[in-house]
Amino acid sequence: MNRFEGKVAVVTGASRGIGGSIAIAFAREGAQVVGIARSSQADIRAEAGSKYFDVTADLGTADPAGLQKIVADVVAKFGKIDVLVNNAGTIRRAPAVDYSQQDWDDVMRINLTSPFFLAQAVGRWWIKEGGREKAAADDRLRIINIASLLSFQGGILVPAYTASKHGIAGVTKALANEWANQRINVNAVAPGYVETENTRPLREDPVRSQAILGRIPQGAWAKPADIAGACLYLASRDADYVNGAILNVDGGWLAR
Repeated sequence: MNRFEGKVAVVTGASRGIGGSIAIAFAREGAQVVGIARSSQADIRAEAGSKYFDVTADLGTADPAGLQKIVADVVAKFGKIDVLVNNAGTIRRAPAVDYSQQDWDDVMRINLTSPFFLAQAVGRWWIKEGGREKAAADDRLRIINIASLLSFQGGILVPAYTASKHGIAGVTKALANEWANQRINVNAVAPGYVETENTRPLREDPVRSQAILGRIPQGAWAKPADIAGACLYLASRDADYVNGAILNVDGGWLAR
């Protein structure tokens, strides 16, 4: 299928893991993909093919003006943005009584502040800078945020991550409320436990791995492609009437 032929999809944190899988999935469906990451995207670009363009940027240090410039540069090069996937994220673990302000600020900046201002920049281009007027009458701008199971739960030893992922769920709903009548769909995907490099220590710990698997009704970890599939759905015309939703892709974890 080429559901996204002629579309431009921007994916942050695209150098590996979930972000890399999302970027490749959009490219395979015909989209021009712009990957944003602070590390090399060579492996993803090689797999995604000729419709992949990489931007090197550190969302942990970027300010709103820098994010606005990234959006302006993408629009100048490719003419538009149809999909933004705010995937980039980080986690810092420590007991709450010892949690440092530096760790708190770093996590919030990457997981919440940068996604909001990147969405703002894309929304501003669409609403105030002529993006919507140049689009076809039935085209919609799609913004997809990557939330988490900890958008709903508290977690342990990850207060900043939990706060940021609760926040991204709230921002998703707030932007949907403001922008739904502007032909903008703002939704989020909340992954469960996914086989990525970040979760390797958990998967290699037989006690923790079994405890996690024992709670997942499907009895298996998610693959990055499972998260990519949810993003493709939310970016497609099949999700035209889906707005402000947090789509759990967790094998039934939250239903347990």
